[in-house]
Amino acid sequence: METVAVIGAGLIGRAWAITFARAGCRVRLWDPEPKAIPEALAYIASVVDDLVRNDLAGGLSRDAMIDGIKGSDTLAAALQGALWVQECGPERIDTKRETFALMDEMASQEAILASSSSALLPSAISEGLAGRQRCVVAHPINPPYLVPAVELVPAPWTDARTMERGAEFLRAIGQVPLVMEREIDGFIMNRLQGALLDEAFRLVEGGYASAADVDRGIADGLALRWSFIGPFETIDLNAPGGIEDYVARYGPMYAGLAESMRRQPDWAGITAAGIGAERRQALPADGLSERQRWRDARLMALRAHKRAADAQFGK
Repeated sequence: METVAVIGAGLIGRAWAITFARAGCRVRLWDPEPKAIPEALAYIASVVDDLVRNDLAGGLSRDAMIDGIKGSDTLAAALQGALWVQECGPERIDTKRETFALMDEMASQEAILASSSSALLPSAISEGLAGRQRCVVAHPINPPYLVPAVELVPAPWTDARTMERGAEFLRAIGQVPLVMEREIDGFIMNRLQGALLDEAFRLVEGGYASAADVDRGIADGLALRWSFIGPFETIDLNAPGGIEDYVARYGPMYAGLAESMRRQPDWAGITAAGIGAERRQALPADGLSERQRWRDARLMALRAHKRAADAQFGK
């Protein structure tokens, strides 16, 4: 029954609140905009039924999950007794520095202060704080209650014990911490995603394939393997002698491809030239919200399948 503070009640904060509550944590939710709290609680209530129905609520009932999340009137009240603080404010360095300074002053000395930042380095956020050794980035892949991986990123001065405790806590609540050795722009996920998106834009820009076929190539091709094994294990299993054999066989081919992948494509220009229209023809703008709900329903089904497959076949 860990007490957790979620600072910021937007899309990411709401999703984190669900994730913590599902694990049995007492969640205190605060936002500088008072109306954000009831809006967040209403959203959470709308999601919980689907989680319970798909057995993704950690064995808790709908009421137990909802009762585990309480709004706080002040930042100080939210931080009282919390041993994990998840900051989910806007992606602006001045705002995050100000928020972390307040959290460092008000939170228990034992509390880990974690930011959900997807791009700002933990060193930039926590530099100059008296308690900077307990500050990390814990960047989720949204929504974290459906996608378990969380990038746990240290600043140069983050204490090793903070990283150990952080990884232990994330595992205990059912997440999968990706424990980085040191910080780098984009962390792990956005760097990998960025490399893949660059090549996707290049293929469309050059007239080699449509955006739809690139999407299908991932969804019906690479992602089927990547949903349970990663790129290194994939190539380890794709050559008779393992990864060393794969590198010997295909390394030169990929080295040649790399020469044509060095130029940065113009994402905005390529989108304006055709991908945007192609996507809106496939999915009108007024259907985005419904399609997002469809995506989350598919993610719930995939999580349930992976759990059953893990039990049957092992990880």
